[in-house]
Amino acid sequence: MTDATLKDTAVRRRISLPAIPVSVALAISWIVAMLVIGAFAEKIAPYSFTQLDLRNRLAAPGNVAHWLGTDELGRDVLSRLLVSIRISLLIAFGATAISAIVGTTLGFLAAHFRGAVEQFVLMLTDFQASMPFLIMALAVLAFFGNSLPLLIGLMGLFGWERYARIARGLAISANAQGYAAAVRQLGATPSRIYLRHILPNIASTLIVSTTLVFPEVILMESGLSFLGLGVQPPMTSLGNMVGYGREYLTRAPWIMLAPATTIVITTLAVSVIGDWLRDRLDPTLQ
Repeated sequence: MTDATLKDTAVRRRISLPAIPVSVALAISWIVAMLVIGAFAEKIAPYSFTQLDLRNRLAAPGNVAHWLGTDELGRDVLSRLLVSIRISLLIAFGATAISAIVGTTLGFLAAHFRGAVEQFVLMLTDFQASMPFLIMALAVLAFFGNSLPLLIGLMGLFGWERYARIARGLAISANAQGYAAAVRQLGATPSRIYLRHILPNIASTLIVSTTLVFPEVILMESGLSFLGLGVQPPMTSLGNMVGYGREYLTRAPWIMLAPATTIVITTLAVSVIGDWLRDRLDPTLQ
């Protein structure tokens, strides 16, 4: 082979994209579609999600006016589904971000100070892991009432102990390696060391953990809304729609099946992406 041929082959290898399995590509496409729907839900929806059509109560799917049918009050199921996707994704993204920030911060504090601070953080993580979160969430929402900011903040307390354990262990390992010690000897502040040097090196593991927490938050919010303690009317969410549709499961199953199917496919898509990222980012599997 000539030098030009070898050079062209090397260039093609550098710019070639990693092969993505069909299941992962479908999962990414679904998540992108959900994000687009969440961003433009009110513009895409054919009706307002609170608009009533009492003459078309419990209309079956397939008609021109209501593609996915209507509920017990004549509200368009498709319009409510689109808005529900926005609310559920808002809760899931907000809660996952809070969980990641809180857990990673506590993990870094434990790794930096060690001693009593580390023991206190580990005690909190053990307490959180042993506490039935659903029961705690039911108690908090029953006592303080329901509001979207409170629900997002409460969901943000779910799963933070995983981030804390991962961040603590990886930060301790990074501190024992040369690059963190070298930056410290150059006079860098602890915040710069952890945010500019340690965090980028452990971000791949935290991202994989995020893909595990995200679907669990969606399911947890759906469960709370199903029990009537999550998103409250007139606002709607996927779990809220499932909760209202259970009373009409035999007469109008489409009320419940549409949001339930969306929940299942969305959580499955995020899990598939998470498994793929774990395999791609794990150096032992390369």
